[in-house]
Amino acid sequence: MEAKKNPQTEIGRNSSIYFAIGLNIMLFLSWQALEYRTYEKSDVEIDILNVEAEEEEEEIPILNINMPPPPPPPPAVIQQNIQIVEDVVDIEETVIESTETNQDDAIEERVVSVSDVYVEDYEEDVEVAFAVIESVPVFPGCEGKSRAETKECFQNKIQKHVMDNFEYPKTALEMGIQGRVSVVFVIDTKGHTINVRSRGPDRLLEEEAERIINLLPQMKPGMQRGRPVKVSYAVPIYFKFRPS
Repeated sequence: MEAKKNPQTEIGRNSSIYFAIGLNIMLFLSWQALEYRTYEKSDVEIDILNVEAEEEEEEIPILNINMPPPPPPPPAVIQQNIQIVEDVVDIEETVIESTETNQDDAIEERVVSVSDVYVEDYEEDVEVAFAVIESVPVFPGCEGKSRAETKECFQNKIQKHVMDNFEYPKTALEMGIQGRVSVVFVIDTKGHTINVRSRGPDRLLEEEAERIINLLPQMKPGMQRGRPVKVSYAVPIYFKFRPS
């Protein structure tokens, strides 16, 4: 014979509900314990302070100062400039005529002859390189030669001129400055040397190279198409010393 259990007497029937209620109660108590604050108590003496406001009345004396009244303003002076103008003024009207033409206007025929045409001579400032000039400049002492001989003589004279007038700058020599200086200059239509420009390793060497070129004598100018023109020429000058 089996024993039957009464469902009302079962102990674990509502255990989950009791567990949830107990868990909530413990969480509430824990939160209250964390939020609980304590304060330091100190002896504070509370008393009533009666302050009576004392109003001090200061008497301000009244002074009667007799000041003279301000002087009256000067009387206004009114100047009346009366100009008599005639009622009727003659105005000269300017008539602007139209400059437009129409088909009724005749056009004056004018015949221009060749003698009426004036051609102004314009001297063109042309600068030609030494390599392509028709007639190279003639250095003093190179006269009466062919074009090739005159060109070669010119180059030889330039080299001789550089060697004869060459002076190594003392400051550059002490500082050990050396190198190549390229000098470009122009021989104008009068045979003078102008526009001397140089480029080198140092300004001391450039100034010496320009000084040498500026000492060139006057030459016979170069010719292009039978007219004197400016001729540009470039020459390298080497500055080199041997250490002792």
